[in-house]
Amino acid sequence: MTPDPTVIMSKMHAVLIKDGQGPIENLYIGETDKPVPTKGEVLVKIVAFGINRMDHYQRQGNYSVPLGASSILGVEFSGRVTELGEGVTRWAVGDEVLGLVGGGAYAEFVNCDEGLLLKKPGHLSWVEAASIPENYITAYQALVKHGEVKKGDHVLVHAGASGVGIAAIQMARELGAATVTATASTTEKLDWLRSIPNGATHTVNYKTEDFAAEVKKTTNGKGVDVVIDFVGQSHWAKNVESLAIDGRMTILATLSGSEVSAVNLGPILYKRLHIQGSTLRSRSLQYQTELIASFRDIIDKVTGANGGGPIRTYIHKVYPWAEIQSAHHEMADNKNSGKIVVEIL
Repeated sequence: MTPDPTVIMSKMHAVLIKDGQGPIENLYIGETDKPVPTKGEVLVKIVAFGINRMDHYQRQGNYSVPLGASSILGVEFSGRVTELGEGVTRWAVGDEVLGLVGGGAYAEFVNCDEGLLLKKPGHLSWVEAASIPENYITAYQALVKHGEVKKGDHVLVHAGASGVGIAAIQMARELGAATVTATASTTEKLDWLRSIPNGATHTVNYKTEDFAAEVKKTTNGKGVDVVIDFVGQSHWAKNVESLAIDGRMTILATLSGSEVSAVNLGPILYKRLHIQGSTLRSRSLQYQTELIASFRDIIDKVTGANGGGPIRTYIHKVYPWAEIQSAHHEMADNKNSGKIVVEIL
């Protein structure tokens, strides 16, 4: 191993959960063992980490941690390499990186497989870099790998103001989609999604409008080629109705419930629909490594909100990690349009 001589200690601070799970008030910063990188791993000193919906569920005890992953919350981060495990060749101590892990990012240090790191582009701040891995790689997976989006396609993105939604909208536009319709629940979110560069071409308030009817109007009756869904049960029938012949739908979550009481298989058969569920955190190391390798073609196109790039990351709010409870309240209250990021200060 090649340790950084300025970082020699066996303990670190991390965001922990009193009693292992519970309400937001159970989150606190405490002391725990500092990880030691094993073969193929890199130890990173974290500067900032992103907040995700899965963190909220895991804190409540409703999200299983992948086998072998840290039980500490957090799956994405930015920081500096401080130590290399045996056999690591892609990175050097001092490298500035962003990355994905199965857990452990709410901490001063995290172990990460060398294949799950990306070089931090110089034009991105630490906060901007930390906002990218989970949302943008998930959007890339859903839209490109599963959705097979191509120039001229019509795309429907639910939860448009979520981190993954914002990433998918812009990515679809950059890849040549003819229309991108986004759904959200408030006029403010919908207006914002249309206003951003490479934002949604059309928006629908799913609480007051029929998104299936609206996309039929937008596409002159054809329907959409790609649907990215997080909602599940309440959107199922309208999603199937929205899809064009040979349409592809990727289901990333089931926020409204996972059981549909009645399903008409006819449209799935006759429209030759492709419907796929997808996760990222529980995927194999090989799959994630290959996915991140292909995402490297996208990362240099991502800039901050004012960076001028074709794909931008939008930060809703930045919290110091002493205010981790406030950050989780912001997520739980669904107040964000864009990413919530925490800095380790």
